[in-house]
Amino acid sequence: MPGPLSPSAQRIQNLLNDLGYPIHVVEFAASTRTSAEAAAVIGCDVGQIAKSIVFRTRDTGRPVVVVASGANRVNEASVAKALAERLNGERLGKADAEFVRMATGFPIGGVPPVGHAVPALMMLDRDLLKYETVWAAAGTPNAVFPIAPQALAAVTGGVVGEVV
Repeated sequence: MPGPLSPSAQRIQNLLNDLGYPIHVVEFAASTRTSAEAAAVIGCDVGQIAKSIVFRTRDTGRPVVVVASGANRVNEASVAKALAERLNGERLGKADAEFVRMATGFPIGGVPPVGHAVPALMMLDRDLLKYETVWAAAGTPNAVFPIAPQALAAVTGGVVGEVV
């Protein structure tokens, strides 16, 4: 029987439960920090890993979180184009580790698609919809949870679009 979850993973577990998603966060002894590591530990296709990539708007510093398929490399210009209307003319910029932790409350490699410290503009990779189940980070570099892509879109309120 697995032991108790770490505080960050438990926070995500509680949030998912509170939102009405009876999903179980799983913590592994091995790292799930990268898409390849996560897929190997879980035993799924790398495309099923829902990785969270954080950007920031250049003028106001608003966080923008892209939840992308682990098989895809996110193209900043594609994301900006897909979110143009919601960005109100602001340009996207890269977010450093300090901004990621401040905006989300989590370290790079463990950023979940929900439960962020600062409300973020959310976008989901259309390619995630190819799968019945995807796996997202749950607050630590070794915690994940399975979720249907449609449920992930609903729980995040994210715009679904092209990110490559």
